[in-house]
Amino acid sequence: MNSNILVLGATGKTGSRVIKQLQKKGIKPRVGSRNASPSFDWNNKETWVNALKDIERVYITFYPDLAVPGAKEAIESFTYLAKELGVKKVVLLSGKGETEAEACEKIIMTSGVNYTIVRASWFNQNWSESFFLDPILTGDVALPLSDVLIPFVDADDIAEVASTVLLDDTYNGEIIEVTGPELITFKDIVKTISNVSKRNLNFYEITLEQYVEGMKQMQVEADVVWLIEYLFSHVLTNPENQKITNDIEKVLGRKPKTFLAYATETAKTGVWQPIEANK
Repeated sequence: MNSNILVLGATGKTGSRVIKQLQKKGIKPRVGSRNASPSFDWNNKETWVNALKDIERVYITFYPDLAVPGAKEAIESFTYLAKELGVKKVVLLSGKGETEAEACEKIIMTSGVNYTIVRASWFNQNWSESFFLDPILTGDVALPLSDVLIPFVDADDIAEVASTVLLDDTYNGEIIEVTGPELITFKDIVKTISNVSKRNLNFYEITLEQYVEGMKQMQVEADVVWLIEYLFSHVLTNPENQKITNDIEKVLGRKPKTFLAYATETAKTGVWQPIEANK
C-alpha cells in the first residue's frame, strides 16, 4: 500500500535500510532523495513542499551530519514547514555526543510535532560503505586515537529501531540511544577485518594533524575533512559517546549486532578484497 511516510536520506546508510524495513511491513514510503519523484534536496527548499505533500510521518537524516554549518537552520526551516503542512510525527537520526546535533534535537522537541530522537554512535558500515573503506582496500590503515573505545553500532539495527519508533507512538517524546553491545578500538576493528577477510592489514598510529593533512592531500571535499576532524576531536573522545546502552534491546527485544557478526557477513560480499583480487 502507498503510505503517508517520507524517508529522507533514502539512498544513505540508514535511510535505504529504513525503506527496506517499511517495505517488509507492506508499506511503500515516499523516497526522499534528489533523484526521486518528487525530488527532495536539502539545498533547495522549493523541493520540500512537494516532498511533504500528504505526508504525516517523516524519518529525517541530514547529510553529511547535523554538526555541519547550516544544518541547524535547515532543520528549523524544514520542521516548521512540515508542521504547517500537517506532519504529525518526525523521527530524527542524531549523533551521540554532538553538541550541534543536540541543538537540532531541541528544535524538533519544541516544535509541537510528535517526535522520537534516535541518537547513534559510529556505524559499523563506515568500514564498508564510507570513508574507512579505501584504507582497508589498500591494506594500510593509518588512524589517530587508535586506543579510544567506541560502541560501534550496526546500520541495520539503527534502521530497525527507526522504522519501529516511526510507526509506534508509544515512543513519542523519547530519546533512544543506539549503540553496539561492546566497546572496541580502531586497532581491534582492523584486526577483526584482517581475520575475516583473510588479508594482512597493517595498522599505523598517526596524529590527528597528520590524518587531516593526508585527507587534504587526497583532495577530500573540504566539508568532509572538516566533519571528520570534528568527529575525531570532539565526538570520539566525548565520555558520553563511550557508553553502551540497552536501548536497541528495549525497542527490538533482542541484542544489537556485534562488530564480529557484521564483519563476518560483510567479508562474504567481497567488498574488502582489493579490485585486483576480484578480477
